[in-house]
Amino acid sequence: MSTPILILGAGRMGGALVEGWTRTGAFQPADLILCDPNPGPAALAAEAAGARLNPPDAVLRQAATVLLSVKPQIWRQAAEAVAPLLEPGAVVVSIAAGVTTKDLSQAFEGRPVARVMPTTAVALAKGVASVFADEPLARERAHALFAPVATVVDLDSEAMVDAATGVSGSGPAYFYAFIEALEAAAQGQGFEAEAAARMVRGTLVGAAALLDQSAEEPAELRRQVTSPGGTTEAALKILMGEKGLWPLVDEAVKAAVERARELGR
Repeated sequence: MSTPILILGAGRMGGALVEGWTRTGAFQPADLILCDPNPGPAALAAEAAGARLNPPDAVLRQAATVLLSVKPQIWRQAAEAVAPLLEPGAVVVSIAAGVTTKDLSQAFEGRPVARVMPTTAVALAKGVASVFADEPLARERAHALFAPVATVVDLDSEAMVDAATGVSGSGPAYFYAFIEALEAAAQGQGFEAEAAARMVRGTLVGAAALLDQSAEEPAELRRQVTSPGGTTEAALKILMGEKGLWPLVDEAVKAAVERARELGR
């Protein structure tokens, strides 16, 4: 049994999970215990529906699962405050970037620990969650929390959690940055801002939907849009050139991975 679930930090990601669980019915508000000094809209809505928000310490002992979703910079304070109040059998699932299972297990007094790197699309039940755990119980618990709202990818080594952070955890921001750049380029060609936004966003949402529904690889879908000697080919010579998108993305991912490692030190 994975409930009740104690959520330490009900901000953007914690709130997104609450929204996703509510949307799918995976967990009921009464299954949730939320601790956050500045709860967001999702936490307040969950409280109104029956979740317990910032309850007395005695309530925390009921938690079967602890979701650590505070900022990495303050995870130790959160763990030290809560660990003595938990039942020995509680399982910890952490989404704090860069914080190792060894450090987490020590801070939570030896309890089983899983690390997860999710995306905020869990709010729509369309997230991705990369999972690592040494202990089967912790991995199982992480799956129970995230499978209803995300595509779950199991990682074979803890080092891959930082890699998943750089690729998937930060990935939506890369996508949004590309949208911003394409909208700016559209405006540079004379489109008004509103028209540029509608055109670019509709184009990319449609392309993502096609990718989701198609059995074809992205490279094949790209080739289908690219006529020899045509306009798309002219653009792709820039984007896929020696100084184009591929080396830039590779450099960006490496920077994100390194920062994830720094946060855990």
